[in-house]
Amino acid sequence: MSTRSETLELTCELISRPSVTPEDAGCQALMIERLEKLGFKIERLPFEEVTNLWARRGGEGPLFCFAGHTDVVPTGPVEKWSHPPFEPTVEDGYLYGRGAADMKGSIAAFMTALERFIEHHPDHLGSIALLITSDEEGPFINGTTRVIDHLEARNEKIDWCIVGEPSSTEKVGDVIKNGRRGSLSGTLKVRGVQGHVAYPHLVRNPIHEAAPALAELASTVWDEGNEFFPPTSFQISNIHAGTGATNVVPGEVEVAFNFRFSTESTAEGLKERVREVLERHNLEWDIDWILSGNPFLTAAGSLVDASRQAIQAVTGLDTVLSTSGGTSDGRFIAPTGAQVVELGPVNATIHKIDERVKVADLDTLSSVYENILARLLAKD
Repeated sequence: MSTRSETLELTCELISRPSVTPEDAGCQALMIERLEKLGFKIERLPFEEVTNLWARRGGEGPLFCFAGHTDVVPTGPVEKWSHPPFEPTVEDGYLYGRGAADMKGSIAAFMTALERFIEHHPDHLGSIALLITSDEEGPFINGTTRVIDHLEARNEKIDWCIVGEPSSTEKVGDVIKNGRRGSLSGTLKVRGVQGHVAYPHLVRNPIHEAAPALAELASTVWDEGNEFFPPTSFQISNIHAGTGATNVVPGEVEVAFNFRFSTESTAEGLKERVREVLERHNLEWDIDWILSGNPFLTAAGSLVDASRQAIQAVTGLDTVLSTSGGTSDGRFIAPTGAQVVELGPVNATIHKIDERVKVADLDTLSSVYENILARLLAKD
């Protein structure tokens, strides 16, 4: 046990707390105990059933923030795991457990990097903060977005933010996310006239009427993307219609779809273009829209530079900047003006049975975080 690193030990302690979203299960309390010893001012910010933490050391700018979440996704069938998902197990150089990669390993690396950095630089420049939620894997309504609203209300601004999402592909630091696409979902309902299939002159089949419009939407080029983003994509995820009987034309078809959009498009612009297509096809329709997040981009600057230099110094890798993948809580932080990057462990097993992370990667990640802190906040 004595040969296990501080980062590994803390990751194991966090995994052993079954914090399935929106539960925190005492993870933040464990962090608070260590943060108070480092001189952090602690603010517990519960909203509804969600546990949030804002911890800050220092009162001056610039403000550097580590952001992350203690909640994890459900385990799925426990009997299919090689080891119980909330009993952290080291085997063949890997740490197994739900949250090992997403993202309790990152949180542990935050903590040990901070402990070493503050030990060596107790009078560092600016301030350091942590923004931790238990709502990232859930509805994301009462988590990071509420904390940001709270900070904005008192004009407390984050300058640099590292989100500990598992960004890496093959090796720690080979990819960092310097932005994310926006996500806009819609539920389209097209109405017709229900009736017997044998009397087509008495019905209006909404499936038939909607099909040409859906084909046009699926084939539309929404934008060409840019240097950092692929072109905006439109994907239909579900189509539902029918009464269950084969001899009845349904009166309505429901279509669920999603845009993952670049900074070349806007949510309002996409909505308008969809409306134009539906109107042109003379459909009787309505749509319920959900904007999960707008795209954000940190194209260049001190945080990207420090992150790339730190990764090179610790791992020898030349990191790749990417905006691929889904959304993250960075979408709530970037609009405040903060530079935001996502940097975390390899993402190959996140949300899967037997989620795991290389034990050695935990210490590598902690060292990278510490190196970034030193580049941005060390006086010497």
